[in-house]
Amino acid sequence: MSPDGDAWYEAAPFGLADADGRRRVEDGLRFSCTMCGNCCSGVPGTVMVNVREIVALAERLGVREDDFLQRYTKVADGGVSLVERLTAYGWDCVFLDRTSVPGIALCGVYSDRPEQCRTWPFWKRNLVDERSWARASATCPGINRGPLHPASMVRLTRDASPI
Repeated sequence: MSPDGDAWYEAAPFGLADADGRRRVEDGLRFSCTMCGNCCSGVPGTVMVNVREIVALAERLGVREDDFLQRYTKVADGGVSLVERLTAYGWDCVFLDRTSVPGIALCGVYSDRPEQCRTWPFWKRNLVDERSWARASATCPGINRGPLHPASMVRLTRDASPI
């Protein structure tokens, strides 16, 4: 972390070395979603949802909130998480759609997806240090590719991330 408490990506490792061998800071991180579905699948996990998100998702699906909770959530880590289903890819989020467009994984509730999903890959735990970012990039082909997201946007997204 930098002396002012910001994440490692603002203080170092991206960019080319300057004439003295020090790294120049690249102002941000690169990311472009490839719609691979890797962030929505894998080992069993949790996608935490809050009351506001539950209300929005229930409304989107046209079900009562208690029905939504019963069908699409589980109790986890002191909160409520979306359920998963076992597929050939691992444990997919209940709303991950791999069939509508062959070769593309789509979120069936994209415009109402939880904050945890909206903030990927700029999660606090992915921005602890360069190794954490590299670990996330091992399963996400969109990390370190695509447009540069300014450090200010990365900070705002990181700060909004529940994990």
